Amino acid sequence: MVSQVTEFNSHPPTPAGGLTSAVAAEVSKADKPEEACGVFGVYAPGESAATLTYFGLYALQHRGQESAGIAAFEGDRVHLHKNMGLVSQVFSDSILQQLPGEIGVGHTRYSTTGSSRVLNAQPAVVETRLGALALAHNGNLVNTTVLREELLERNCNLLTTTDSEMIAFAIAEAVNEGKDWAAGAIAAVKKCEGAFSLAVGTPQGLMGIRDPHGIRPLVLGYLGESPAVENGPAQYVLASETCGLDIIGATFLREVHAGELVWIDAAGLKSLQWAEEQRKLCVFEMIYFARPDSVVNDESLYSYRLRLGQQLARESPADVDLIIAVPDSGIPAAIGFSQASGIPYAEGLIKNRYVGRTFIQPTQKMREAGIRMKLNPLKDVLEGKRIVIVDDSIVRGTTSRKIVKTLFDAGATEVHMRISSPPVTHPCFFGIDTDSQDQLIAATKSVSEIEAQIGVNSLAYLTWAGMLAATQQDPNSFCSACFTGNYPVQIPEPFKRSKLVLEKRMASSST
Repeated sequence: MVSQVTEFNSHPPTPAGGLTSAVAAEVSKADKPEEACGVFGVYAPGESAATLTYFGLYALQHRGQESAGIAAFEGDRVHLHKNMGLVSQVFSDSILQQLPGEIGVGHTRYSTTGSSRVLNAQPAVVETRLGALALAHNGNLVNTTVLREELLERNCNLLTTTDSEMIAFAIAEAVNEGKDWAAGAIAAVKKCEGAFSLAVGTPQGLMGIRDPHGIRPLVLGYLGESPAVENGPAQYVLASETCGLDIIGATFLREVHAGELVWIDAAGLKSLQWAEEQRKLCVFEMIYFARPDSVVNDESLYSYRLRLGQQLARESPADVDLIIAVPDSGIPAAIGFSQASGIPYAEGLIKNRYVGRTFIQPTQKMREAGIRMKLNPLKDVLEGKRIVIVDDSIVRGTTSRKIVKTLFDAGATEVHMRISSPPVTHPCFFGIDTDSQDQLIAATKSVSEIEAQIGVNSLAYLTWAGMLAATQQDPNSFCSACFTGNYPVQIPEPFKRSKLVLEKRMASSST
């Protein structure tokens, strides 16, 4: 079977210079770890899969702001649109109308392997003997070099520099050898090392797949009264977070388990446990990445973040007049700190929600201007006050220093910073863009040195034990490599990658 692929992207021309241009586009980052991507998939007979996917991606926008894409299956035909920008910028009513079909896959991207350009936007679409597949990936592989060489030896025409396309081609190769969709996907992901949560659309059905550690989240829900198929084909939804289900009125069913593949078609839902579950969910999903209204382990992450702040107040109290937060991510922990300490909470910084995230600014000078545009102090709240400012993390320290100066300039007499997670001392290779210890201020400086560098009267982090206690879950079920250096998957020594590892390899092989 050969699918027809309709793709209507407005791709800007690729700059001359290849690798040089790609590397030049990499910018110095702000204090936050940059998000993993967002994936969404829907099997919805009788509905517009593209429209449902659009709203699902809208709810997952916080997980990636560089590019967005949707692939919709209409029988044997797949319609694809993807481009650089936010979901609302990439899609319009007229574009969604050109994406008919009842099976859809969507993606919002922040690049962790592969540079920031439209060619690397997802979903990745590859042709097979059974028709096209469209794949959306959240995570990052650590064996990309080996996997790429194997695919090139098999004459696969790799067009991008993403590990996501490699997974798609690996599935296609297995299918073309005679396997069905599920068996082909299992054969492919068994070759993959690292983190991957996948939504894969095909002309016949939808797949959700998670790596054996479940490092990145993936949840399963359904539309309608019940997932049963007695009254017609069931409608199922896959999403990185439960907020992606909520926005379209879907009911949360369960997580896709670590090491599980779910296959959804007209017959309903089929579960295949392709690897032993060794759960290691990224704890930063709990602390920062996931939206506070998303649910993990039967409670909202807002409630968890409240407990982080409460624990932080018990561990590191301060004699101050007011508790404030770095909006928005520090707000739940700051409220929890206020609750446990009895010190009033107030808004001290107002966020301009129409300013893009600071890490996308292309120069240091513009990035600094972006920070000034993004947060404005309430001088009448801060003047003459001793304050604690709560944030969820410090990664590089650049933004923290500027925020502290802003608070003093607004009249605060003392500024004490409290962080609701331990110091980030090790890079992440599983879908967070902190792949070098050189980027991490806590890897090279003590707490007292960081305190002096950012200019606060005192600085304290939540302890490792306190963070894990607040989860109220088995501490061994979380990946915390960024705090401890204990990686759930072995990282090849030569790897220690830049996210441009594939561009660099391609450039060296062509010279």
